[in-house]
Amino acid sequence: MTALSAKLESDLLTLYRSPVLGGEQLRQAMGYRTMGALRQAINQHHFPVRLFTMPKRRGRFVLVADVARWLAKQS
Repeated sequence: MTALSAKLESDLLTLYRSPVLGGEQLRQAMGYRTMGALRQAINQHHFPVRLFTMPKRRGRFVLVADVARWLAKQS
């Protein structure tokens, strides 16, 4: 699983060019169909990856590494 997680992390970093995802990129990476579905999962505490906020930035964010680990566990 470590190899798969590393491969997914590399792919996500190449695709999004950032170690942090938020907004539309987060929706796409996690496979939610709409932003509303993503917001609902977050607000109902059903979002499977640890979220964090950043000073002077709107929204919530996740690390690409956390998303890659979660995706690897799902396979």
